[in-house]
Amino acid sequence: MIKQFAFALLTTAMPLAASAQTAAGSQSLQADPREAELIALSKQKWLWMAERNVEALSELFDEKAIFVHMSRTMTQPQELGVIQSRNIEYRRADIKEISVRFIGDTAIVASRIDLHAIVRDQVADNPFSVTETYVKVDGRWKLAALAFSKRSVPN
Repeated sequence: MIKQFAFALLTTAMPLAASAQTAAGSQSLQADPREAELIALSKQKWLWMAERNVEALSELFDEKAIFVHMSRTMTQPQELGVIQSRNIEYRRADIKEISVRFIGDTAIVASRIDLHAIVRDQVADNPFSVTETYVKVDGRWKLAALAFSKRSVPN
């Protein structure tokens, strides 16, 4: 039992240590070169959202993608519509921690962010845990799901 606990602790702590190094800006122990590609793509996505670049986002977001916000679930056209209409103005995402896991041609990007936005004309600066799921389609990563969970404790 103790050996199983120690193994579980080690396998959990190792990815967290690599994530913390990535978040701190130092070199991480990236075994898979796709990891850096997905981290860069996730960061670029936040910039496109802040710029309301719906053309670039529509290329990135799969047409079947779902977007889970705190109060609703949206389709790709609905998410793009919210961004374009400025119902939610994404200002900036300060990434505190980020990690990537792969399952075949699927990548799961988990991050802790401080999101700075304007929602219904109100400033909304909130800490979130974000999960992005990407799938490789025709040699390109497509975002299949984006889920926000508000954190009760700041990063």
